[in-house]
Amino acid sequence: MSVIRRCVVSLVAAIATAIPAEGQTPIEPRSPSDAEIRTILAERIDVRRQSVGIVVGVVDPKGRRVVAHGARAVKDTRPLDGDTIFEIGSMTKVFTSLLLADAVERNEVALTDPVAKYLPATVNVPQRGRAITLQDLANHTSGLPRMPSNFAPKDAANPYADYSVEQMYQFLSGYQLTRDVGAQYEYSNFGGGLLGHILARRAGMDYEALVKARITGPLGMRDTTVGLTPALKARLAGGHTSALEPAANWDLPTLAGAGALRSSANDMLTFLSAAIGQTPSPLSAAMSAMLATRWPTGQGPLEIALGWHVFKTPGGDIIWHNGGTGGYRTFMGYHSRTGVGVVALSNTSTLAGVDDIGRHLLDAASPLIQNFPAAPASRVEVAVDPVVFDRYVGRYQLAPAAILTVTRDGRRFMVQLTGQPALEIFAESEKQFFLKVVDAQLTFEVDAQNKPAAVVLHQNGADRRAPRIEGEPVTPKVIALAPEVLDRYTGRYQLTPALVITITRQDARLFAQLTGQPAFEVFASSDREFFFTIVDAQLVFEGEGAGRATAVVLHQNGQTPRAPRID
Repeated sequence: MSVIRRCVVSLVAAIATAIPAEGQTPIEPRSPSDAEIRTILAERIDVRRQSVGIVVGVVDPKGRRVVAHGARAVKDTRPLDGDTIFEIGSMTKVFTSLLLADAVERNEVALTDPVAKYLPATVNVPQRGRAITLQDLANHTSGLPRMPSNFAPKDAANPYADYSVEQMYQFLSGYQLTRDVGAQYEYSNFGGGLLGHILARRAGMDYEALVKARITGPLGMRDTTVGLTPALKARLAGGHTSALEPAANWDLPTLAGAGALRSSANDMLTFLSAAIGQTPSPLSAAMSAMLATRWPTGQGPLEIALGWHVFKTPGGDIIWHNGGTGGYRTFMGYHSRTGVGVVALSNTSTLAGVDDIGRHLLDAASPLIQNFPAAPASRVEVAVDPVVFDRYVGRYQLAPAAILTVTRDGRRFMVQLTGQPALEIFAESEKQFFLKVVDAQLTFEVDAQNKPAAVVLHQNGADRRAPRIEGEPVTPKVIALAPEVLDRYTGRYQLTPALVITITRQDARLFAQLTGQPAFEVFASSDREFFFTIVDAQLVFEGEGAGRATAVVLHQNGQTPRAPRID
């Protein structure tokens, strides 16, 4: 349901589209050949234009090897190799959870320790049912959202750079949980960053120093770090957006544990070799402990352990994690039965990423993606007189609480969606503009008097029209419903085999959550009809009389998929 926002909050996670269909016929997992890997990478890069360059590493009982295709950057044709540095995004969370498991082995912390124990007394950590524990942060069941509501970066190209510890504490102290702690999986970048912060505080050093002292140092991973030395920077692959435009590197000083690390394929193969147990390691006990307990995610055969995600397949478990920043997509995983491990690193942030490549190389029963978004069109910036643009300056309503604000800063044209930073837009003509940080475009509409009437946002294959507004936004009338009426709708509804809409109630407020997304409040316009304010979407519940709802219909982008109740 996001609009534009994906470029800001990425880091990635367990996404529902990554789940293989249940009942899929297993094929004997095997160690893929170099020729097979080269064919996949050439098709993905040269034909599909889904990356500028990808490096794949494989480790198995026979050893390790690296296959690469493409270039370091659009304007840097030097080849990639196993020592090329990439941002690894949320794969960092596996390191953070390993730090937790190692701290437990050292008797420094316990998994059941409350988060509040390791934070200043002035921080009021929310509770519901029970206190949030360190384990809840590692397995994404804390109830904390994917991102904090006070995340409002000044620079969309480097969105986490200015998020401070003070802001993190402020959000924690003011947040109200929408469900009991431990009740449900919800992937949380904020929770991963908070866990890294807590473990660093407990150890008395910063996150980067802690990772070096307890993981990368003992394993001999010299390329895995947060800050880059000049030598490492010289080996860094440039990041790119899905439009194959250069992307800035990301810095995560406060939420480092969520996605701050950079690494190479060779280093990640060293990590996987230790995790699989092929290489003796002082971290073997902690690595085993990470997988000792698993929890359901509500996403088919996907389970969550400490840090790792686990696909249950007939042929064995696939233990994995992915990652993504503004200019990179990454995957690492291994097959529990065959001992084959795969790492895939791409220097381009696309919706498809490289997850399907990694899973396919681990288990041939997991198919490669065949249907990709159309390759981003080449766009040519033209000069537009600022006076012409000034007529578009104003506010345009995408949804009841989602406003696109168009402004001009000198000769720079800007657009800002509610709750997000302002992004620069570039003219293709006097009415058509495009963004460089994400594959999205704007087309302004004018009336018979040549006055702006609306703007159309083109993104992810959808066209969303936002009428120009003066004064306060137009919002539907909200009616109040009694808690016992709202309780008719609480529960889980199956939208697709891998997507579930979960409806919960907090006092007199109703929340809807799609698999892999945060919970959003919905507002009643009748006793069965509800609407979102952050996006143009509505929910209509079906049922008999005053009984529990039997299904819900999601109305969005002209589509009306029906989701039957499953509990």
